[in-house]
Amino acid sequence: MTGPGAKQIRTGPARAPEAGGGAGEGAEPPPGAGGRRPRFTAPGKRSVSALVALTVLVGGSTYAVYGSSWLRATRVSVSGADELTVDQITRAAAVPLGGPLISVDTGAVHDRLLKTLPRIAKVSVARSWPHTVTLKVTERTASAVLEDGAKFTEVDRDGVRFATVDHAPAGVPLVQLVSVQSASLRQFGTKELLRAAIEVAGDLPDSLRGQATSIDVRSYDGITVELSRGREVVWGSAADGARKAAVVTALMKAEPHAAHFDVSAPSAPAASGS
Repeated sequence: MTGPGAKQIRTGPARAPEAGGGAGEGAEPPPGAGGRRPRFTAPGKRSVSALVALTVLVGGSTYAVYGSSWLRATRVSVSGADELTVDQITRAAAVPLGGPLISVDTGAVHDRLLKTLPRIAKVSVARSWPHTVTLKVTERTASAVLEDGAKFTEVDRDGVRFATVDHAPAGVPLVQLVSVQSASLRQFGTKELLRAAIEVAGDLPDSLRGQATSIDVRSYDGITVELSRGREVVWGSAADGARKAAVVTALMKAEPHAAHFDVSAPSAPAASGS
């Protein structure tokens, strides 16, 4: 019963507080952004199949390169050899055969060849799939030879002494000290005089290669190139080698019957004799 002045009490269900307003302290925030929980999407069948295929492909490729007998190093191919034999180069290269071709250390093979065989000026080492290691060599060419007792030492145009042989190679001039002035020996020494002569040998024009029989050193600036058929070129010092080579080439064309050519002063060359 309700008496006069009594307040009427509602017995219906209480209303929930509206979002964003009137929430009391301690109320839990809504889960996730915007009140929504994050959704997790499982990978589809196509994604799983692609991942499996990729794994199989990578694994198969790795096995083919490293584990299979299909891609093993079984032979060495050599090209460019002239004085050196294929057997000499192959043994010096020491390429490990039988293992995976990909595992062959081409840099180490390169270094072994240059260290073991000074006659090799440069070499290219490469893998040639599926089974071969290729060695492409370039040998040094002798520009001059030095007497070494009963043997001869071959020297290239860069002054590298790369081989000792029993006989002087044909067409390569012999460097020799001829009645060297004592003043030059005291000032420069035998080693420096020989170095200058070797430099002259390297600067000779192609037209004279094969015609030079000796390079005679009488002093530091008294170097003469002896040619076939009794001809000679007074070269002077080793300085201005490229210019002297060009001048003597032109001089010999202008005076084809001369026997004595002087390019020691390349700005005032001379030719005489017949």
